[in-house]
Parts: sequence; structure tokens; C-alpha cells
Amino acid sequence: MPDIQDLTRSALAEVAAAGSLEALDALRVSLLGKSGSITGQLKQLGALAPEERKAAGEAVNRAKEAVAGAIAERKSVLEEAALAARLASERIDVSLPGRGAAVGNLHPVSRTLERITDIFARLGYQLADGPEIEDDEHNFEALNFPPHHPARAMHDTFYFPPDAKGEARLLRTHTSGVQVRFMKQAVADGSGPPLRMIAAGKVYRSDSDQTHTPMFHQVEGLLVDETSSFADLKGTLAEFVRAFFERDFEMRFRPSYFPFTEPSAEVDIAWQQPDGSTRLRACGIDPEKYTGFAFGLGVERFAMLRYGVNDLRSFFENDGRFLRQFA
Repeated sequence: MPDIQDLTRSALAEVAAAGSLEALDALRVSLLGKSGSITGQLKQLGALAPEERKAAGEAVNRAKEAVAGAIAERKSVLEEAALAARLASERIDVSLPGRGAAVGNLHPVSRTLERITDIFARLGYQLADGPEIEDDEHNFEALNFPPHHPARAMHDTFYFPPDAKGEARLLRTHTSGVQVRFMKQAVADGSGPPLRMIAAGKVYRSDSDQTHTPMFHQVEGLLVDETSSFADLKGTLAEFVRAFFERDFEMRFRPSYFPFTEPSAEVDIAWQQPDGSTRLRACGIDPEKYTGFAFGLGVERFAMLRYGVNDLRSFFENDGRFLRQFA
């Protein structure tokens, strides 16, 4: 049996000379592993005479403890050295001026939409939401769109294949369906009329040119009570336009024909650059007792006027140079 003291001295010298954590771990295996040189000494104790076995076993165990302790100390030293080297190589000069991160901003359409909804909220209108994938009933039938209306044409509307029940689904062409759902829910839960709400969100039509995009944003409003009139509608829209553009305008109501509402009108304002009763009944509201008015506007059109943009498509081209103008 080799002299255990010589073996221990040799092992300690090798541990002290280990220059990396990888080399140290390989040394640990060669010394203290199952087939290690010091571990192997325990397997040879059986060949010794009984009177020698105890002393030899104690000597081997002391050697194992000494080598294991030396390996642990050397590992700590090497880990500290590795950390110091990493910190030195990855050091950051905190005295340098910061580069700064680009700050995001609201999209001009989102900014316009927030401005519109905030104005109507101050006028007492509740903001309501609804599904963007609609059924024919809420998108057309309940709104008095006749079967021959062009909005129902395949070239104007994005349809989905019929579902398992054969019912048609489509991307909503306006937010008017939200008005229908709002009135029905108010009647069902007894919360109205009177009603005062706006519906705001994305709508979809198969159209694209300088003033149209396949997806755009729309805001529609609805008021139902016992005394409302066209005069109230005109006053509401006049107050909204003044608040939105922060200036006064000449404004007129121009009679216009829409087959799904009666009477109907379009609103004109003098912009100068520096340089339906059946609908109520369908929702469970008595048109003999309640009257009301509804209105709608395109958010992008208002954004174009407010910011002086002449092509609606610019809002959706994701050009950072264009969008940064509205930061």
C-alpha cells in the first residue's frame, strides 16, 4: 500500500496548482471519485493485517478530508478570480452620458379618438363597445338596411363563410350595431330610456383610395328621451365641433336621403385653412313616447382636418417620420 502521506502531499500540491475550475473538477474526480487514487486506498484496507487496518483507515480518511478541504478552498479562490475577470471585461463606464431610449407616442388616430370620446363624455354620453364580427341582424336588419342596399354587396363588405347554423357573419361596416345592442340591453335590464351613448371603434369596408381605407374608425352617437328634437341634435354637434377644433364655425344641416333613417341630414361646417322610429320599435322602445337622434362621424376624417393630412392612408403606413410629427 503506497505511503498515504506522500500521496496526500502530492494531491495537495496538484490542487494548489489547478489554474481553472474545469481543471480543479477533473482533479477532484481523479483523487476522490469512485476510481480516484485516494479513494482506492480504502479498497486496499482488506489486504492488511487486522492490527494495521484501523490505523491505515484513519490515515486514509484524514487524507480525504484534507484533500476535499483544499479543493473547496481552491474552488472559492478560482470562482472569485473568474467573477473579477468577468466584471473587468464587462465593465460599464457609468460616467458616460446615457444614450436614451426612444419614447413612444399615441398614434394620431388614437389621439383623435380619445379627444372625441372625452368631449362626448363631458356632454353626458356613455361609451359603449360591441363585437367587430357581427351578424346580419345587428349590422343590417335591425337598422332598416333594405336587401338591395349597396352596403350588403360582396364587393363592399367583408363576409365570412356561413356558420354551422347557416348564419352569415361579417366584419362590421359601422358601429351602429352597438347602438342596437345597447338599446336592447337597456330595455331588458330596465336602465332606460332615457339613453345617451356613443359607440367608437374599428369598422371595415372594401374600399381604398386617398380618402378611404379597408379598416377605419368610426364614432356614432345615440340619444333617446321624450323631448329630443333636431334642434337638440344640431346643438350637440355644434358644441362638439367647437370643442374639438377649439374654434367657432358656420354650420348647417343639409337634408339628405338615407333609406335606413328618417328624417336624415348631413352636417356641413365652413372650414377655412389658415393658409328612426322603426329602429326604436325594433329594440323594444315605444316611438309614440320616446324620440331621439343618432349621428356618426369618421375619426380619420376629423384627424385629417385637425392635423392637415391630405391622404388618409398615411395614418396606417407605419412611417415613423410621419408619426413623429404628432408626438
